[in-house]
Amino acid sequence: MTALRLPPLRDELSVHPGPVGHDGAPSWTLHDPLRNQFFRLSWPAFEVLSRWHLGDPEAVAQAIRHETTLDLDADEVIGVADFFARTQLLKSGGPKYTAQLLAMADAAKTSLATWLLHHYLFFRIPLVRPDLLLGRMLPLVSWLGGRSFRLATLAALLVALFLIGRQWNSFATTFVDQFSLSGLAAFGVALGLAKIVHELGHALTAKAMGCRVPTMGVAFLVMMPVLYTDVNEAWKLTSRRQRLLIGGAGILSELTLAVWASLAWGMLPDGDLRGMAFTLAATTWISSLAINLSPFMRFDGYFLLMDALDMPNLHPRSFAMARWWLRETLFRLGEPAPEALPPPRRAALIAFAWVVWAYRLVLFLGIAVLVYHFFVKVVGIFLFVVEIGWFVLRPFFLEFVEWRKRAGRIGASRRSWLSFAVLVGLVGLCVVPWSGRVAAPAILKASDHATLYAPSPAILHAVLVKEGQRVASGDRLVDLENPDSVYRLELAERRIAMLKYELGSVSFEDSFRGRSQAIAKELEAAEAEREAARKDIARLTLTAPLDGLVTDLSPDLQPGQWIGVKDPILSLRQGAVLEAFVAEQDLPRIEVGAFAAFLPDGAGPARDATVVAIDRMAVRSLMEPALAVPYGGTIPARFDKQSLIPDVAVYRIRLSLAEPINATVVQRGQVEIDGERRSLLGRLARTSAAILIREWGT
Repeated sequence: MTALRLPPLRDELSVHPGPVGHDGAPSWTLHDPLRNQFFRLSWPAFEVLSRWHLGDPEAVAQAIRHETTLDLDADEVIGVADFFARTQLLKSGGPKYTAQLLAMADAAKTSLATWLLHHYLFFRIPLVRPDLLLGRMLPLVSWLGGRSFRLATLAALLVALFLIGRQWNSFATTFVDQFSLSGLAAFGVALGLAKIVHELGHALTAKAMGCRVPTMGVAFLVMMPVLYTDVNEAWKLTSRRQRLLIGGAGILSELTLAVWASLAWGMLPDGDLRGMAFTLAATTWISSLAINLSPFMRFDGYFLLMDALDMPNLHPRSFAMARWWLRETLFRLGEPAPEALPPPRRAALIAFAWVVWAYRLVLFLGIAVLVYHFFVKVVGIFLFVVEIGWFVLRPFFLEFVEWRKRAGRIGASRRSWLSFAVLVGLVGLCVVPWSGRVAAPAILKASDHATLYAPSPAILHAVLVKEGQRVASGDRLVDLENPDSVYRLELAERRIAMLKYELGSVSFEDSFRGRSQAIAKELEAAEAEREAARKDIARLTLTAPLDGLVTDLSPDLQPGQWIGVKDPILSLRQGAVLEAFVAEQDLPRIEVGAFAAFLPDGAGPARDATVVAIDRMAVRSLMEPALAVPYGGTIPARFDKQSLIPDVAVYRIRLSLAEPINATVVQRGQVEIDGERRSLLGRLARTSAAILIREWGT
C-alpha cells in the first residue's frame, strides 16, 4: 500500500470556497480552466487535496486522522485519486499513468455512426467571446437592475394586467388571429429577439457578479437552434442568491420585456405598432413561463431548482435514486442507496425522476413524429427510428444490462418471484383476448324529421297544436297571414271582374270589339295571377308532411307576430334511428346482427340495439356536428369549405333499437358493440402494421 505514490496534480487547477450545504458541511469548488469545468469537493476530498504533496496515500490518511476529526484510510485516499484520474486532473505520472490515459482516450473514442448520432441530437457552435464587450456594456445597462426600475416594472405590470382585463376579448381575438403564416413568422422574429434579451440577461448578470463569460453561441437540439451562454463560472460563487440571480436572469429579462410590451399593447391605438407589441408580449410570456421554467429539461428552471435545493447534478442523482428504488421494489436486493438522504428528500427525488421520465417520453415521442413529418420520407423514417431508439429504448436497455449484472442475486430473491408473477399476469392481460367490446361515438335521432318554416314573411294567426302532440300527415298545424297576398288576390279579382265586363260588352261597344283578343289574354293573365295568390295564401296554412310528434315549438310565438322565412316554427319527429361511427381498426371486429348498447351522455337510460348495416366506405364529411371535437364530441374534425371533414378514418354503422321509441330530441352518446375478441397486444400490432403500410405507401 505504501509503495503506491500519488501522481502530481495539474498546475493550472484552482480551488475556491464553495457554498455551505443544508447540513452545515463546508464545500469547495475545484476549477479546471482548460475545459472550464467545475467540481464540487466535500470536506474529506478537500482534506485529501490539501495534503496531496505528501505523495503517499497512507501518509495522507494518517495526517488527516491526526489533524482533523475525520477517520479516513488509505483506500479512501486512493478513491479520491481515482476520481481525479478519471476526470483528467492529474499530470502524467510515468508510463503506467500514461497508459491509463491512453486507455481512457481509447474508451472515449466512438464510431463514426455514434459521433454523427451525438452531434445530430445535440451540438454547440460558439459564435462570440463576449467578455470584453460585456464589461463595456455593464455600466450602460446597470440601471436595469436598480430598485427604481424594478418598482417601475412592477407598476407597469399592474397597469398592463388592468388594461388587458378591460380588453380581454380583443386580446384573446388577437391571439387567435396570429395563427397564420404571417403571424407565425412574426412570432419567430419576436422569439429570436426575446432569446437574445434572455441570453444577455444571463451574461450581464454573471459579469456583474464578477464571473467571466467565455462564449455565447447557438446550440442545436435535434436540429432546432437554441441560443446559449456559458456561465459555468457561476459555480465559483459561494452565495446561493448570486447563483440563483444568474440562473434566473434570463427569465427575469424576458418577463420584464413581456411586461413593458403588454403595457404598450394596452396603451397604443390599433395599428402595426400595437400588433408588434402584442406579438412580443405573447411570445415572451409563453417562452418564459411554459418553456424556460420547466425543470424537466436542462433549461433555466432546472438550474434554478438545482441551486435552490443545493443539489448539483440533480437529474443524474434523481435518476440513480429512482433506478435504485425500482430495483429494490422489484427485487429487494438490499443494496445501499446511491447517497444518504433524509427519507422525505429521497422520496421527492424518486418522484421527480419519474415525472421527468414521463415528460421526456411524451416530448421525445412528439419530436420523433415531427422529425418524421418534416423530413423526406426515407430520411424521416430513419430519424424517427433513431429518436425512438436513443431516447426511449436505450434507457430501458441500459437498465436491463444492470439487471443482468445482478442476475444471480435477482434469482435468489423471493421478491423477484413475486415481481415475475405480476409481470406474467400483466403480459397475460396483454396477450389473452379478453376484451371484445368495441366502443364508438353515436347519436340517436328521429328516423323521420321535418322542420316547418314560413314559405314567405307572414303574420302568425294561430298555432293549432301543442308541444308533444301526435299528428297525422295532412293535419293543419299553423295558420299564417300575409297582407300582401290578400291584397294581390283582391286586385286580381277586381281585374277579372272588370275584364269580364269588357269582354261581355264586345257585341254592343265598338271600343271593346276592336281589342277583344287582347282583353281575353288579359283576363287569362289575371286569372293566373288570382290562382297564384290563392296558392300563396293556401301555403300559409302549414300542414303536417308526415306522421309524428310536435317538437321544438317555441313558447314565445304569439298571434300577430311576424315570422321570417328562416325562423323555425316547429318540428315533427317520428321513430328513432341510431348511428355510430367506428374507427378503422375496429371495423373488422363487427358484424351485422351484433348486439350493442347505447349509453347516452348525461342522464338517460341505456338502450339495447342491434347492428343492421355497416358502411364499407369511410365517412367523407361528418353530417352530425355534435359528434365532432369542435362541438364537444370525440371525433377529430376540421372545417373545409363549410363541411366537417374527419381527421381520422371512421365508418358509419346503423343500429336498430330493441324497443321502438320516438326520439323527440337528438341524443349524443356512445355505443358498446359485441365484437371479435382481441388482445391488447394484437390490437397494437395491427394498428402499427396499418400505420406502417399506409405511411410506406404514400
